[in-house]
Amino acid sequence: MTREVVIMGSGPAGLTAALYAARANLSPVLFEGLTPGGQLMTTTMVENWPGMRDGIMGPELMAEMRAQAQRFGTEIQSIEVSRVDLSQPPFLIVGGDGTEVRARAVIVATGASALLLGLPSETTLMGHGVSTCATCDGFFFRNKAVAVIGGGDSAMEEATYLARLASQVTVVHRRRELRASKIMQEKAFANPKITFMWDSIVEDISDVGQGAVTGLALKNVKSGEPSTLAVDGVFLAIGHRPNTALFAGQLEMDQNGYLITRDGTSTNVPGVFACGDVQDHVYRQAVTAAGSGCMAALDAERYLEGIPRDTYETKSQGAASLSMQNEK
Repeated sequence: MTREVVIMGSGPAGLTAALYAARANLSPVLFEGLTPGGQLMTTTMVENWPGMRDGIMGPELMAEMRAQAQRFGTEIQSIEVSRVDLSQPPFLIVGGDGTEVRARAVIVATGASALLLGLPSETTLMGHGVSTCATCDGFFFRNKAVAVIGGGDSAMEEATYLARLASQVTVVHRRRELRASKIMQEKAFANPKITFMWDSIVEDISDVGQGAVTGLALKNVKSGEPSTLAVDGVFLAIGHRPNTALFAGQLEMDQNGYLITRDGTSTNVPGVFACGDVQDHVYRQAVTAAGSGCMAALDAERYLEGIPRDTYETKSQGAASLSMQNEK
């Protein structure tokens, strides 16, 4: 059977795309993948989601978004996609269990995965003092000491942002020199609240027994000397990996593997759209992912209706002009 729209990914981008596609009577099929709900499933309190004045737990937010998408008719497949053929429509999507679905339009919302240190304590304390997003969780560490792990632009951005909130920010880097751009380095070096621990790696994060971060066990890579650092939070900024291996050789990507979109959410293959962190390496926020999911669904709907983008852009501009005239 050929479906109108198939969506891959079940984070804020994928579920928002599903909601809009379902409300447009496109009867979307959504493949959840191995990590249903995306990165928010490892987050505790989300306080920057619009309309949630008192905040909402990450898993609860994703459960609500999933139920809302289903309410309007989204069919959810709790399996991972193992293979796609995007050479020509209808596009072929094959699930890990052998399920095959063809679609006239495809929305890719497979997200990106934060690179981790690989420590058991890191996984246990994720969302309980360990974070991969300063703008998401920095508020919880106001006037507290935190550590940022990494040496690139992302690490310097995280450290600079956290310095507005935390009492002290310590950047832990395995080398003596940063990989960050000169301007980002200068900004971090000039901030009196940011200090650096050079040539150091994290051996362990305490304290799993307390269920909260209390400090780091470090080792100097040159001398082998161990040390400890008392902190209340740890922010991992060693990079992200877009989940795009499935589309290698079929969809255009940048040098880091992020899908390239143009004219909204369109990829290089007509009828295939991308949204969320799989194509966004700048903002990486739940709300921006959700917004781009909406865009992808609208782009897919108009593609299926055979409406050229420049046509509906002109119509939208005309409607806006008419609205402004009516308000005068």
